[in-house]
Amino acid sequence: MPAIPAWPPASTPRLFVEDPLETGTSTVIDGASAHYLLHVMRTKVGDPLLLCDNRSGEWLGIVGDAAKRTLTVTIERQTRPLEAVPDLWLCFAPVKKARLDWIIEKATELGVARLQPVITERTIVERVKEERILAQIVEACEQCGRTVLPELAEPVKLPALLKTWPQDRALLFADEEGGVPMPELDAPAPAAILTGPEGGFTTRERELLLASPAVKRMALGPRILRAETAAIAATALWMAQHGDWHS
Repeated sequence: MPAIPAWPPASTPRLFVEDPLETGTSTVIDGASAHYLLHVMRTKVGDPLLLCDNRSGEWLGIVGDAAKRTLTVTIERQTRPLEAVPDLWLCFAPVKKARLDWIIEKATELGVARLQPVITERTIVERVKEERILAQIVEACEQCGRTVLPELAEPVKLPALLKTWPQDRALLFADEEGGVPMPELDAPAPAAILTGPEGGFTTRERELLLASPAVKRMALGPRILRAETAAIAATALWMAQHGDWHS
């Protein structure tokens, strides 16, 4: 007896939409997403789509109408509930364009709950293009299967970040001058990781950080890592120890 093909197929496109989703409703997809579906994926009437609204999880929709620049999708059923991601923030000093892109993409894939740009004394890139980063977040979530987008916070200077820091949230400071290896750190959620800019933190910034009761120094091995490598390595180590990688 031939096997029944999986439905929807594993190759079904996933995308986030603005409209709230529920069974029996319809949503219109336009703009860049419609262009991609119509002209790259060759989506047609009757094809399935997996849609997320960042509110209620993932839903199966069926294309009911495909015009030149828009698609109308009818929601059939929920396929996954809204996930509960680990309560980990990644606080990072913005770096140059391509490397910043990499941090955003990989941190989203790894499951962080919040992305917090931090302006330090040696930060080269102080202006962060929010629209560009949000687009990368959405694309990464669509690719990796997340049903909830990480929060993108406004950039903040390091002293201001520490001044208002919630004392019940451990701040794991990636200190080039030493610290405790992640497997030995007692820092379950809620927690945050702080990585520095190209060139590292200044002496004054280190003193400020070490004076905060929420800060725990974290070591990332014997080698000096690039800023983007440190951010992702630390996130992966925390997720393996305290996150949802055991499920």
